[in-house]
Amino acid sequence: MPKRKLDIAHWAWCAAAFVAVAAVAWLAAERFTYLHPALLSACALLPFAAWLNSWRNNRRASLTRLSTLSAHLGGRWGWKPIAKPAPLAFALAGSGLLIIALARPQSHDTREDVHQEGIDIMIAMDISVSMLAKDLKPDRLDAAKRTGTRFIKARPTDRIGLVVYEGEAFTSCPLTTDHDVLIGLLNESRSGLIDGGTAVGMGLATAVNRLRESAAKSKVVILLTDGVSNTGSVQPVDAAHIAEAMGIRVYTIGVGTKGKALSPVARYPNGKIQFDYVDVELDEATLREIASLTGGQYFRATDEQRLREIYEEIDRLERTRIEVEQFTSRKEEFHPFAMAGSLLLLAGFLVDRSILRGIA
Repeated sequence: MPKRKLDIAHWAWCAAAFVAVAAVAWLAAERFTYLHPALLSACALLPFAAWLNSWRNNRRASLTRLSTLSAHLGGRWGWKPIAKPAPLAFALAGSGLLIIALARPQSHDTREDVHQEGIDIMIAMDISVSMLAKDLKPDRLDAAKRTGTRFIKARPTDRIGLVVYEGEAFTSCPLTTDHDVLIGLLNESRSGLIDGGTAVGMGLATAVNRLRESAAKSKVVILLTDGVSNTGSVQPVDAAHIAEAMGIRVYTIGVGTKGKALSPVARYPNGKIQFDYVDVELDEATLREIASLTGGQYFRATDEQRLREIYEEIDRLERTRIEVEQFTSRKEEFHPFAMAGSLLLLAGFLVDRSILRGIA
């Protein structure tokens, strides 16, 4: 057989081996991770080994000079001479698979343990008739409900409860992670449910009492009002001292524009309310003192945008602490590659020493 035909067969078999090794390495990289990926660079030696084998065979073979390309391609092609380079291709592919095995392909299973340090939050909301003032749209109470709902939805892992107060206070929703129920009760809150007036101290005391048996490391009350405490058996500052003793932070929010606001001035028996512009009275000094005593902060909301920003700021200040521990188990996957590589090397040796033995 002409030497050029032998070269074509030689490089065809070698190319098939290179493609096979590259495909296996790529598939392994898609499915597994390599512990020693740098070792894969040794596969670059395989073409050099193929060239070295071809150069050695050409030196040993007699040189045949042919004058035309048709002579290169003419003549009969017997299957045994064509198959002569097969053992070399087996050896190259086997060596490539052994290199892949040395790179240590591994599968891995990752598991995460999440530990959360929850925060218990009670919202104490003023629902007195003055919360129907229209300096926030459509009124202070509806604006407080909307922003409160946004705050609750932003904290899905915390227990949150709701206290509403006018002249008295009661727990509308105890601490819960069922925020759909909580939001429903918040939206049902309306003025006139209980005796008239503004019992800020009672609202705060009721919220603090709900946190009394909480095991959370962080306990918070968000106290929202638009007026001056004018009734109730507990004074706001006294309730703040109780919160301080129990390690409860109180964030106070004063709602209402500065100056005059269109506010309710009379409620008729048929349920209609008369509105007029009256001065906004807000006991900011007491709200600041409550926040200062308990390590919280005081905020003033003159419109709904500011009220939303206040809730967002409290959300940032009181972030739930989450610790994530990641566990990764790895499994060695080199065994199939090492076995296949060894079998290819053995197959190449046996074919070369049996079927193809003696073929020039």
